[in-house]
Amino acid sequence: MDEISQRLHEVRKYEEISENRVADEERPAFHLSARTGWMNDPNGFSFYHGKYHMFYQYHPYDSHWGPMYWGHAVSEDLLHWEYLPAALAPDKPYDKDGCFSGSAIALADGCQLLMYTGVEKKEQEDGRIYEFQTQCLATGDGLDYKKYKDNPVIDEKDLPEGFSRHDFRDPKLWKKEDGTYACVIGNRSADGSGQILLFTSSDGFSWKYEKVLVENKNRYGKMWECPDFFFLDGQWVLITSPQDMLPSDFEYHNGNGTLCLIGDFDEEKNVFTEQKNQSIDYGIDFYAPQTILMPDGRRVMIGWMQNWDTCDFRAQHLTWFGQMTLPRELSIKNGRLYQTPIKELEKLRHSPVKYKDVFFSGDLCLEGINGRRADLELIIRPSEKGVCYRKFALRFAQNDEFWTSLSFHPGDSIIKIDRKFSGSRRAIIHQRRCLVNSEGGKLKLRIILDRFSAEIFVNDGEHVLTITLYTDQAAEGIRFFADGNVQMDVIKYGLA
Repeated sequence: MDEISQRLHEVRKYEEISENRVADEERPAFHLSARTGWMNDPNGFSFYHGKYHMFYQYHPYDSHWGPMYWGHAVSEDLLHWEYLPAALAPDKPYDKDGCFSGSAIALADGCQLLMYTGVEKKEQEDGRIYEFQTQCLATGDGLDYKKYKDNPVIDEKDLPEGFSRHDFRDPKLWKKEDGTYACVIGNRSADGSGQILLFTSSDGFSWKYEKVLVENKNRYGKMWECPDFFFLDGQWVLITSPQDMLPSDFEYHNGNGTLCLIGDFDEEKNVFTEQKNQSIDYGIDFYAPQTILMPDGRRVMIGWMQNWDTCDFRAQHLTWFGQMTLPRELSIKNGRLYQTPIKELEKLRHSPVKYKDVFFSGDLCLEGINGRRADLELIIRPSEKGVCYRKFALRFAQNDEFWTSLSFHPGDSIIKIDRKFSGSRRAIIHQRRCLVNSEGGKLKLRIILDRFSAEIFVNDGEHVLTITLYTDQAAEGIRFFADGNVQMDVIKYGLA
């Protein structure tokens, strides 16, 4: 491996020093957070040399977005992470303004191949400065990476007329069964709408444009970022993150969202046929997910646990910003994408507190049901057959001043997350609603808390709602409320 660049050397020295300013209790316990400074999209999520690798969009010198590096961490269980030195720095002419998102795979010769978007700002004849995005490669051994001598490997000359050279990013690689390679890349078409492009390669280094795999046609927002494309339970799944969405009932919300398209894919003709569409997460803080095929065959997804419109919502004393979601196991049931917490999380459970057939109306506090690192399972239902309650709610991260609430109205089958009393002093997004399935008011919930976040899995992962919260850690109460008569089963585990 050639000697690393001065810029990469400097950032590696900086992150070693600055990470010591962050105490363990100021981080999530089992979610990956920025080593120092800023984190956004997961990159290069992969299994290599016996460990899971997660790279991420990284600005180490500030807890706000800036010139993008690739941060790097490894794990044996996807819950406990070890930081490695930064993998990529914007140190070449073609990526001098940022090493944007991408992916990673293992090559036949044992090297790990990174594919990422290089960003270069260029002044045009009219005096305006435009950002040009190209696809670049680096190879390495899991610790150090050398950028490919013939970078960029895909640039504007490979794009058909009318395809954007400025919104062209986030390649996701995979190896096909015949040993060749393919990747999908987000792009913007001539009508300003997003599209996903398909490229192929015989060796992972020389790439050929194939076709537009999926066109947005202004259906779901504008530009489509961070695509992923994979086979799951007999069908093909495309996930992407549309920008500038308009709301659609309770399925899609304003702003930046996440989209899942489920369908069939003819691999010989490279034709994807859409059959179903849905949002991936119905909460506030979820974007740019990326998946991996585990050695045991499970398809697991991790997303950036943040919203671009709420990046000023943070604990001001923290020197890091940005964290990843729990790893989620994916499946398709009845044409729908389901997500459940990775099964390895159960190994962190301890000190169970159980209550069965609790009948209540009004406020309820149960001894032993509290905490900010907790795995809470609930089943709620009417206590009288044929007489449904009007509302159920619980508050968590609660003390006398703060709380975050989750509420359910069986009459319209809508669940709502609300963090307006969580301690935020900014006028940001505090609420989201989601239409869920419920028969006669029965609902199953699993709520995972980890210091600065909550992830709510509804009906075994049929819907998921994710939020961040920066409430004082002393606020660890959990309380229940019912308008009407509710029967409830509760199990709460601490999480080590």
